This record gives sequence, structure tokens and C-alpha cells, in this order.
Amino acid sequence: MVENIPEKQVAIVLAIDVSKSMLAEDLKPNRLLALKAIASNFIDKRPKDLIGLTIYAGDSFTQCPLTNDHSLLKSLLYDASSEWLADGTAIGMGLASAVNRLKESGTEGKVIVLMTDGENNAGTIDPFKAAELAQKYKIKLYTIGIGTEGMAPFPIYDNHGQKEYYNVPVSIDEPLLKSIAQRTNGNYFRAKSNKDLEAIYQKIDILQSSKPQVKSYLSLEDWHLPFTVAAFGLLLTEIVLKYTLLRSFT
Repeated sequence: MVENIPEKQVAIVLAIDVSKSMLAEDLKPNRLLALKAIASNFIDKRPKDLIGLTIYAGDSFTQCPLTNDHSLLKSLLYDASSEWLADGTAIGMGLASAVNRLKESGTEGKVIVLMTDGENNAGTIDPFKAAELAQKYKIKLYTIGIGTEGMAPFPIYDNHGQKEYYNVPVSIDEPLLKSIAQRTNGNYFRAKSNKDLEAIYQKIDILQSSKPQVKSYLSLEDWHLPFTVAAFGLLLTEIVLKYTLLRSFT
């Protein structure tokens, strides 16, 4: 007999760095657009989960609260930008905003996927304090550092609208990202290419699986009853024949 155990629902907040440095083109077509496309695929793979979106640069903003309307979520994901935010990288504020969205969730699992290409250089909340809050509310944190090693091409436009590039240093605070992830029993990943980022999201999808389990077992009660009834019927037939029809031949 096969028994399906129901899926557990997971609540996930994507905390995305939308600072101007995310326009660097070491990932293609740039860091932010690569992230949006791969995160969108991740959302498609988790139709049963509640997913929300927090964006941050110099401060933070909830782009989409937890929802199961993933079409709306993906639309807001593609619209995400730093247009209404001060520039900078407020990792602590981005993380705290995500925690605030998840702390009252009644789901069995609570997860934050925080992505950045820089260092915490803005905001009023220390990333370690935000990680302590995540730990308090049993939220698992996965952090992703985005950017190649060394230098990255950053586009600028001249007065005629022509695109030019200048190289900017890639400076990701990996010790910070590792530490705040480990505090919640999560993991830190580094994405130096689109392929890396896609593999990271696939791994997180597996680590936070909500797929139903299938349990197979043999129920002796289910199987022995039909055979018991059949055996009893044969025994009864033998007795009837013995004392009726077969008796005339003896």
C-alpha cells in the first residue's frame, strides 16, 4: 500500500541588492538582470510556497509581501530597481525587512535568500543583529555573493548616450555573509557567473524541498482477509459435499 504524505509549505523571502553596482556586466546581461531571470525560474519550481520580495540599496523596501500569486510576484521582481532608494548597500536593513515579513508566518519552514555584490556600508541596522533576529524566529538564511574575482566592467553613458565601460573592483564581504548564514544554520554561496548562480538556486531548491514523501508498506490485514474468506469457503464446501452428494457413493 502506498501513502502520500502532504507537502509542507515553506515561506521564502528573496532579499535582493538593487544598488547601482548590480548593473556591472560580469554576469550577463548584468548582475541584476541575471539574478531576476534565475530567481524567476526558482519561483516557478515552488508553486505551493508563499514567496515574498524585499529589495535594498542604501535602505530597504518590501517590493512584495508573502504571496502565492506568483505571477504578480514575478512581475514585481522584474520591476525591482534602486530608483526610489538611496544608493549604498544596507545588508542589515535588507535582512531585517525580510525577517519582519517572515516572523509571523505559520509555515513549517521559513527561509531568506539574500543576494548582494558588495559590503554593508549603509543603513542603521547591523547585519549581525538582523541575523540574531532570524535565528530567534527560526528562519534559515542563505546568502549569495554575486560577482567575479578582481575587476568587473561597469557601463556608463556619455552625453550622446553612447555606452562606455570602466572597470570597478569587486569587493564582497564574504566573511560577513558566511557568518550571518551560519548563525541560522544556513549556507553562503559565491556566484561568479550565470551558471554559478543557476546552480546555487538549484541547490537551495533541493535543500528546502517541500515535495511530498511517498511511503510504501505491506498491510497484512489488507492481504490476509481475502485468503481467509476463500479458505473458509472451500472448507465449508468440502463439509457440505461430504455429508450430501459424496455420501451417496460410500
